[in-house]
Amino acid sequence: MARTVAGFKVDYYQFLGPDGRLLEDQPAPPLARDFKRLAELYRLMVLTRTFDKKAVALQRTGKLGTYASSLGHEAAHLAMGAAMRPEDCFAPMYREYAAQFYRGVKMSEVLLYWGGDERGNEFAGPRHDFAWSVPIATQCLHAAGAALAYKLRGEPRVAVSNVGDGGSSKGDFLEAINAASAFKLPLVLVIVNNQWAISVPRSRQNTAKTLAQKGLAGGLPSIQVDGNDMIAALWAMEKAVAAARAGRGASVIELMTYRLSDHTTADDARRYRPADEVESAWEREPIKRLRTYLTDNGAWDDQLEEKLLAECTQQVQAAVDEYLDKVENDPQPVTAIFDYMYKELPHDLAAQRAYAEQYPEDGGHH
Repeated sequence: MARTVAGFKVDYYQFLGPDGRLLEDQPAPPLARDFKRLAELYRLMVLTRTFDKKAVALQRTGKLGTYASSLGHEAAHLAMGAAMRPEDCFAPMYREYAAQFYRGVKMSEVLLYWGGDERGNEFAGPRHDFAWSVPIATQCLHAAGAALAYKLRGEPRVAVSNVGDGGSSKGDFLEAINAASAFKLPLVLVIVNNQWAISVPRSRQNTAKTLAQKGLAGGLPSIQVDGNDMIAALWAMEKAVAAARAGRGASVIELMTYRLSDHTTADDARRYRPADEVESAWEREPIKRLRTYLTDNGAWDDQLEEKLLAECTQQVQAAVDEYLDKVENDPQPVTAIFDYMYKELPHDLAAQRAYAEQYPEDGGHH
């Protein structure tokens, strides 16, 4: 005779609807009335989108390498950064600019990275944060390792890492869940579910009702949250980070959003994604939603918006000028590609570096 030995559920959280109004059937957290903080978060979201648009333009004009846009992810990414303390550790993928800007990374440093300049990884902000990670999901294991170190040292610090919906299928992500569960690590793992793993839709990646339940399979508290709702996303992240810091272990949060851009500038999403789907997603995007909410509550207006857009344009252009000046007037030598991975170069790479040094200086820079 069969008997149930375990039962599970995945709760979904949303406080601010797509129309910019609080849901009547869901009691909102105190953050919903902290209009000063929400306005500051809104400012950084708009700055991030302004930067993103400019970075794509730089790539299209040959002044930047392949670039991964964050269009539509601003609330999900910012929630991760805003929930953390400086001493915590962030192990990002490669498009979480809002989180990194909040933690002190400069826009010019992001441009250096995508421009192929190793100095982009020597970024401002917490020195213990990890650099961008293009290999999918490996950063989750890096974060688990950092979290284990904090636990062994008795330090009240938390590690945060994220993957996309596609990345959540990688063994590295599942192994990080397992380590976090077995060792009760101060770790928060976030699935930023933007519905597309490059050209593979969520419906073809996994038939499970949620991706959050992958955390449940590993024994971690796991929830799903509207990642376009800045209030819900930050509320969920702050709760998870606080629990990890208090010694209550790790958790998984699936933030539901949509990739409004191409996967990267090397992609053309029009080839595989229905136009009406993208058009519908624009109605749920995070910036318009939060602006409507702030405006309706007297915390924002057209004059403030006009001033913000001007400030953002100016700040982004200053970052672009700093980036272009560095690559044009202070370029790295070709040997820089060997200098930032190992403390001591393996013999085969040392030989390659010596060979590269033979090139004339002007050739080495290009």
